[in-house]
Amino acid sequence: MNGEEPSLNVNLAGLKLANPMMTASGTCGYCFEYADLLDLSRLGAFVTKTITAKPRKGNEAYRIVETRGGMLNAIGLANVGLEVFLKEKLPQLRQLRASGPRIIVNIAGHDANEFAELATHVSAEDDIDAIELNVSCPNVAGGLDFGTNPDLLEPLVAKVRQSITPNINLIVKLSPNVGDICQTARAAINGGANILSMINTYTALTVDVYHRRPRLANGTGGLSGPAIRPLAVYLVNRVYQNVARQANVPIIAMGGIQYWQDAAEFILAGASALAVGTGLFINPATPTNISDQLVSWLSKLGYNHLEQAVGSLQMPTAATDTHSQ
Repeated sequence: MNGEEPSLNVNLAGLKLANPMMTASGTCGYCFEYADLLDLSRLGAFVTKTITAKPRKGNEAYRIVETRGGMLNAIGLANVGLEVFLKEKLPQLRQLRASGPRIIVNIAGHDANEFAELATHVSAEDDIDAIELNVSCPNVAGGLDFGTNPDLLEPLVAKVRQSITPNINLIVKLSPNVGDICQTARAAINGGANILSMINTYTALTVDVYHRRPRLANGTGGLSGPAIRPLAVYLVNRVYQNVARQANVPIIAMGGIQYWQDAAEFILAGASALAVGTGLFINPATPTNISDQLVSWLSKLGYNHLEQAVGSLQMPTAATDTHSQ
């Protein structure tokens, strides 16, 4: 250490962030919904909720229910659609970007052509730094097809990559609802993704035991929050060790991040950046609080820069992973 505070600057495949903290898609609207609760200018990046070609009403209520250790959601990708997003929401995002955070737009389509068309329109706009592909939403009919099938995912990503300008970073959000997440990670990278984000929610079910029916109108939903964090840390480490490190592809980690120690676990496991979702509902200031506390943690480790901690987890030599690679 040279007496200066450790740097939290992050370089994600050329996408430079002031710090590793960002919002997870779908939990912070289009940006200014949280402006009175969170200093948005202190984020490393802001990730929009998923944008689709046409407006979507989403699923019927109930769409969110609390469960011990987390929550289930089945929002159904409710959003204003591409046209309204570009006309009404993007100007607000440009204002936010001028204050520091980079802008990542999350998109979803019904098929590869729609994904590519959406990406073309989004990438043509100024001040958008990256596109994140939502190929793994567990509460939309058919939404798992791409995210769980490497043979479908790779050509989808390749088609999107070919449709966007070279300066736009392409992020693929990985589903945990697969037999081997390393296979889908490889497919995403082979298709042209230069950043991975993981994990999306786990498909789950919670039941009203008196009415003998699901508590969510949709039936199943996506489980998020502290309950999934150890699972997410494990999957991040698997992908980092077996795929991402060799390919030099950075990972944005998410899944139950609420405290700085949670963020530190993901960093040690291999994540270069972090997204907070459910934690925003508990404390909207979670991302900025974590940024402040990560500086102290890195100082205690004797590190000058966050990147020194990325992937530095020391696993026992006898540790084995029985999952396929």
